[in-house]
Amino acid sequence: MSMSNTIDTMIDPNDAVLLLIDHQSGLFQLVRDIELSVLRSNVTALAKISRLVKIPTFTTASVPDGPNGPLIPEIHQHNPEAVYIPRTGQINAWDNPAWVDAIEKTGRKTLLIAGTLTSVCMAFPTLSALAAGYKVFTIIDASGNWSQMATDLTLARVVQAGAMPIDTYAVMSELMNTWNRPDAMEFAAIAVDHIVPPYRALMESYDKAQSVQRDGLETKLDRQMAPV
Repeated sequence: MSMSNTIDTMIDPNDAVLLLIDHQSGLFQLVRDIELSVLRSNVTALAKISRLVKIPTFTTASVPDGPNGPLIPEIHQHNPEAVYIPRTGQINAWDNPAWVDAIEKTGRKTLLIAGTLTSVCMAFPTLSALAAGYKVFTIIDASGNWSQMATDLTLARVVQAGAMPIDTYAVMSELMNTWNRPDAMEFAAIAVDHIVPPYRALMESYDKAQSVQRDGLETKLDRQMAPV
């Protein structure tokens, strides 16, 4: 694979926009392909990550005053810079001119899309964005669907259209890019708190190993410096 192709299939933080579509309390009650606590935590993680990386983030909701319910509050609580764009009944968020206009004004061409339900709220804007020439990553574990079969069918459809499925941890890792950055531990905290809680045990075991080594060196130095 050439270098240009490799770059083209990765996420460039400077070209990315995060789209969180219809993560609504009513729609969440229809989700059967992922645990609701996991889905909610992954969406919250994305909100935190996008703010940390400073990528434009847009949200929307489908008839939030009806049975679909309001957006879960964590998104805007943890990313107050995220912009909510209301729509006027469109099922496909891409059919809302204000939504498309906001994305176009960023000048960016890579879209990170998550939505509930996956087969509609995530899939329809994904297909429309691909047709409009955008590079699209569909964040599957931050999307929820009414059945696993529906998710499998949707994945086949969007992948054939050119989308690249991805999970929340991979999104974070690609945007983070390197541990050699001053905010690395903020990324680690998001991973531990929301995406991969077992990573906490890894961090604790590492801290303990470092502590033992440090204490051993200090003891050795104390002995060497002690008067005879």
